[in-house]
Amino acid sequence: MYEHFEVTMTPLNRKRTVRVYLPEDYHDAAPKSYRVLYMHDGQNLYRDEDAGYGMAWRIGEYIEKEKMELIVVGIDCNEGLNRLDEYGPWESRAMSDVFSADRKSIGGEGKAYIEFIVNELKPMIDRKYRTIPGETSMAGSSMGGLISTYAACKYPHIFKRVASISSAYWFNQDEIEKYIEDSDLSAVERFYMDIGTKENTESINDLTYIDSSRKVYRLLKDSVQDCRFEIVEGAEHNEMAWRERVPKIFDYLFKI
Repeated sequence: MYEHFEVTMTPLNRKRTVRVYLPEDYHDAAPKSYRVLYMHDGQNLYRDEDAGYGMAWRIGEYIEKEKMELIVVGIDCNEGLNRLDEYGPWESRAMSDVFSADRKSIGGEGKAYIEFIVNELKPMIDRKYRTIPGETSMAGSSMGGLISTYAACKYPHIFKRVASISSAYWFNQDEIEKYIEDSDLSAVERFYMDIGTKENTESINDLTYIDSSRKVYRLLKDSVQDCRFEIVEGAEHNEMAWRERVPKIFDYLFKI
């Protein structure tokens, strides 16, 4: 079952649609409480007709098939370069050369975006639905993987299980590496990472994606309780490729 509503992101002074997946048995006579997974690019998570490129992860279908007791909270992304601003924890002048010569810098709103999730959205979700507040996870792809990793470093006692898929760490490579080194991630129970061998986007080639993720994995594997990193042969940078990896990701995060 799906619900959606609009929220105000106070730190960023803008509104956003939030899409919530509830398990099939949520409204059964015997009430239960559920773990919660927060995900970015919410419009691309559930149904093809809502997805930006007509391809969704179809996460609800997998959860229903596996009868997983999990609530998923998808936050729609901002449009165009504004998405990079929200998912980039630090401003990047170098990325202006990649994405827009008209901008002096890109990124830098990621900190406020995560504060919105932690201080506004999560308390709202915990009040509105029957959640287990202490069992909260986060997942995202591309820039969503970068901001998920930042969130794990900033709030490791909240986001204990994280999936960072096809991550654009190169956007803030030096900053995210240093942040991982400076963070106590011992409370993070499981951290999933992967990257495809055909992840070409803009002027960023597949080797940049792979090398970037390898550097982050080397830091994370000794910092969290359990970290998995996979290089997916032939995988491209799109929702169809991520849909194929949903079973692997969700089984690792929530079943093992």
